[in-house]
Amino acid sequence: MLQFDVVTKENARLVKITMDNDQVRLEAGAMYYMQGNLDLDAQMPSVGGFLKSLVTSEKAVRPVCKGTGVLYLEPSYGEFTTFDMAGEEWILDKGAYYASEMGVEVTAEVNKALTGFFSGEGFFQTKVRGSGKVVVHSYGPLERIDLTNDKLVVDGSFVVARSASLNFEVSKATKGVFSTLISGEGLVNTLTGTGSVYICPVQNLNSFLKNEFGGLRSLLSAKVNK
Repeated sequence: MLQFDVVTKENARLVKITMDNDQVRLEAGAMYYMQGNLDLDAQMPSVGGFLKSLVTSEKAVRPVCKGTGVLYLEPSYGEFTTFDMAGEEWILDKGAYYASEMGVEVTAEVNKALTGFFSGEGFFQTKVRGSGKVVVHSYGPLERIDLTNDKLVVDGSFVVARSASLNFEVSKATKGVFSTLISGEGLVNTLTGTGSVYICPVQNLNSFLKNEFGGLRSLLSAKVNK
């Protein structure tokens, strides 16, 4: 049976996967290093699958690691959370999927109409369904909110995962154009129905510093090299 652990080194976190004649699916580029009798198998997709990946920006190939040994995934200053699915369907934010057991199917989810464009979530996200463990990446600790015929309004794109049973749409925070102008609130993400939502309201400090100053360093480097 696969065992998923999160290891912390120098404030960074790595996912450690212990395998005993097992298989695990990985996000493309997620493998860091591995020890033991392990092999990566990256099968080429069908023509239809490849063309779909071009449209959705989903990875065309998600390699499968097979065998017995220990596998480490790429480190992050954010957080890793393991979902234990039992015949469920979840919609994950773009970039949140990291690894999963083979009983979990990974596909692209199309946001309806133009809601994805205005919400900051993008037109396409990742859908996972089935049974097994899924490793999810976020920039900070996750908070779970359970809804029962209820509504959750989020001002920002920090919904990391949501039950596929929930209705997702973008709406104005206030009624009327004048109210929107004077309130300073624009569009918000609204989730309604029955299901669960995982949000990441606050980034880890290390993750925040990397995102902010890492981008600044890249910008300065580009200016210097011109």
